[in-house]
Amino acid sequence: AQIRELFWKPELGALLDQVAPDGSVIDHFDGRTLNPGHAIEAAWFLLREAAERNRSDYRDLGVAMFDCMWQRGWDAEHGGLLYFVDLHRGPVHEYWHDMKFWWPHNEAILATLFAWRATRDERYAQWHGMVHDWAYRHFPDPEHGEWFGYLHRDGRRSVTLKGNLWKGPFHLPRMQYRCWQLLEGVLAGG
Repeated sequence: AQIRELFWKPELGALLDQVAPDGSVIDHFDGRTLNPGHAIEAAWFLLREAAERNRSDYRDLGVAMFDCMWQRGWDAEHGGLLYFVDLHRGPVHEYWHDMKFWWPHNEAILATLFAWRATRDERYAQWHGMVHDWAYRHFPDPEHGEWFGYLHRDGRRSVTLKGNLWKGPFHLPRMQYRCWQLLEGVLAGG
């Protein structure tokens, strides 16, 4: 209920990361900074719960959140998902705002499948192909396995490390496991 009542702003086409205690927009750099990856992750959580609990209100909210945050986050020029964007499409104060991190792509690969399963709308299959192909073209290390974590906006590798305090063995294996579960369920008639 808090997501819908406080953080989801359909009139602005955004799911906010931070709001004032009354749910209003904080008109400051931090309040206007959106993380499409977090919102897309939250959207698939809702879509998963919608399927488990047979809740059309969760499904509708999850799809709406995913749609607008995909539109805000997808980089039409270079492909991939931007890390941060501004609510009003202004400048973002975080210097890494236009980088491409591994985990938002993991979440978007999942979200596209959850949205497709919930709606059977072909645009989600198309978006799945876009994010899947972009991510698998840029992040994996073909020689030693695992994914690099951080890319520049144009898809060039920023650093060669594959693990640190923030990048561990969580988002990638969860994405692979959940995708497998989803597709097995679809093949079984779900």
